[in-house]
Amino acid sequence: MYILGISAFYHDSAACIVKDGEIIAAAQEERFTRKKHDHNFPHKAIEYCLKEAGISAKELDLVAFYDKPFLKFERLLETYLTFAPIGFQSFIKAIPLWIKEKLWMKEMIKDKLGYEGKVIFPEHHESHAASAFYPSPFQKAAIITMDGVGEWTTTSFGVGDGNDIQLFADIKFPHSLGLLYSAFTYYTGFKVNSGEYKVMGLAPYGEPKYKQLIYDHLIDVKEDGSFRMNMEYFNYCQGLTMTNEKFHKLFGGPPRVPEAKLTQKEMDLARSLQEVTEEIVMKIGNHVYRETGLKDVCLAGGVALNCVANGRLLREGPFENIWIQPAAGDAGGALGAALIGWYKYHNNPRSADGKTDQQKGSYLGPQFSDEEIYSFIQSKDLKAKKLNEDELIKTVSNLIANEKVIGWFDGRMEFGPRALGARSIIGDARSPKMQATMNIKIKFREGFRPFAPSVLYEKVNEYFEIDKESPYMLLVADVKKERRRKMTEEEEKLWGIDKLNVIRSDIPAITHVDYSARLQTVHKERNPRYYKLIEQFEKDTGYAVIINTSFNVRGEPIVCTPEDAYKCFMRTNIDYLVLGNYLLAKEDQTPLQEDIDWRKQFQLD
Repeated sequence: MYILGISAFYHDSAACIVKDGEIIAAAQEERFTRKKHDHNFPHKAIEYCLKEAGISAKELDLVAFYDKPFLKFERLLETYLTFAPIGFQSFIKAIPLWIKEKLWMKEMIKDKLGYEGKVIFPEHHESHAASAFYPSPFQKAAIITMDGVGEWTTTSFGVGDGNDIQLFADIKFPHSLGLLYSAFTYYTGFKVNSGEYKVMGLAPYGEPKYKQLIYDHLIDVKEDGSFRMNMEYFNYCQGLTMTNEKFHKLFGGPPRVPEAKLTQKEMDLARSLQEVTEEIVMKIGNHVYRETGLKDVCLAGGVALNCVANGRLLREGPFENIWIQPAAGDAGGALGAALIGWYKYHNNPRSADGKTDQQKGSYLGPQFSDEEIYSFIQSKDLKAKKLNEDELIKTVSNLIANEKVIGWFDGRMEFGPRALGARSIIGDARSPKMQATMNIKIKFREGFRPFAPSVLYEKVNEYFEIDKESPYMLLVADVKKERRRKMTEEEEKLWGIDKLNVIRSDIPAITHVDYSARLQTVHKERNPRYYKLIEQFEKDTGYAVIINTSFNVRGEPIVCTPEDAYKCFMRTNIDYLVLGNYLLAKEDQTPLQEDIDWRKQFQLD
C-alpha cells in the first residue's frame, strides 16, 4: 500500500511517500525550486517521491494532507472579525486566495495529481505528533508539539502507544510560543520563519536584561507551562507585521533594520527570549511527565528545532530519552500525515525496539549515481579526478587536516533543515580560523553564527558533556571541561567575530562562546562513508570530530543536484568539491561564465 503525505501553503512545503508503513522518500519543495521555504504546492517533491517509489499517482492508495483547511479558515475568519475593522489590508490579501484555492484542497490535490482516490485531512498538530512518535524508537511515549499555529492549536501534549496517538490538552491561538519567538525575530531584524535560529545563536552574546520585562508585560506563564500572551503588544492577528508600536515603546525603539549593525540590545533581547523559551519548555516537559509518567518523549513543531531548549530538557528534565523529528517544522507534517494514513486510518500494527528509529538517518531525498555525476562533469567539461572509496577518504581527510574546506556531496539528500553529511560543507574543527573563514568567505553570513560538529557516536562523550545520541543535530551539549580554555578578562570584553577568534577549546571552530555545540553523532550504519571519513581523520589527527555545515550560501536552500553543488562551490571559497567518487579542485576549474549574482538569485534570510 502506497500513501502520499503533503504539506503546503504556509512555509516549507514537502511531500513524503510511505509503502506499507516504511518511509520510502521525503523532500522539501525548496530543494527543487531553489526558493527557500517554498510554500507552494510541492509538485516537484511529489514527482520525486513517486519516482523513488516507482509508481504513478494513479497507483496511490491514499493521500493525506497535513492539516484541515476548513478549520484553519475558521480561525482566520474569527480572528479578522475579532479585530475588525483593524486588519482589513491583511484580510483582503488573504481571503481571496482561500476562497479561490485553499478551501477546495481535496479537488485541487486530485486535479494536480490526476488521482481519484481517498484524501484525508488530519489536524495540523496531529500530523506533528505523528511525525514525532511513529518514526521514533519508542513503543509508548509522551508527545509534545510546539509551533507557531496550525488550525487553532499552538502547543499540545499527548501519548503515543503502539499505532495510536491521543492528544490530551492544548494551547490555542493567538497564544503561541512559536509566534512569540517569531515576534522577537522580526524585532531584532531577522526574517520570520527563517531567522529564528539566528536569534538562538545570538543569545550567548547577551545578558537576560529584558527577561523580567517579557514576563511582566508579554506573557503570563503558569507552573504547568500553560501561558497566555498579552495581545496588546502584538500585531500578527490583524496586521502584516509581528509587533506594534506598544511593543516597540516597551523595548526602547523601532525594530532593527535588516542587515543593520547588530548592537548589544539585540544580543540581550535574544538572550532574554531564549531563557524565557527554555523555562517554558522545561515547565511543559515537567507537567507532561507528571501527567503521563512516561520516561520517553517525542517532540515536533517548529519550536522543537530550538536545539538549546532541547538540550536543556534532556540534561535537566525528567525524561530519560528524547526523540525529535528531524524535519520538525511544517515539512515534517507531510511525513506525519502519511503515517497517520497507515497507522490510524488503516489501523495497521506498529512495533518499536526502543533503540532504532524508522527515520533512516533522514537520508530520504534524491541521490545521484557516479554515472549521472560523470555525465554532468562531461557536460560542463569540468576537471575532475575519480578515486576509489579508500583513496577518496584518505585524500579528503588529509585536505581537511591541512585546513582546506570541502563541499561534500554524497548519497541521499537530507530531509529537514540540517545537513547531516550528505550535502555538507566540512572542515577542521581544530582550526582557530575556520569558523570565521566559513562564515565570512564561504557562507557569506553573520560572523556570530556557530558551526556544528560531526562526531563519531562511539566517541561523543570524549568531546561533549552528553552520553546520548544526537543523529539529527537537534541537541546542544557543552564541550568537555577538560577541553576548554577559560577566556581572559580582556577576551570577555570582545564582541562578535573578534570573540569568535578567541580559542575557547582544543576544537575552537565548533565551540560557541558559551562553550556549547549543536552536535551530530555519526553512525556507521546510517552513513557509512561519512563515518569512514571521520574515522580516517581520527587516525590522521587523533580527533574524531569535524565541522559540518549545510552546503549552501546564505538564503539558498541546501544543494540538491550535482549542478547545485558545483555552482555553490564555484561561487564561494570552498577549496575542493566531492561529488560521489569524483574530486574537483577549485584551482583546476574555469570560472563560471555570465553567472547570476547569488545575492540576487537568493533572497537573504
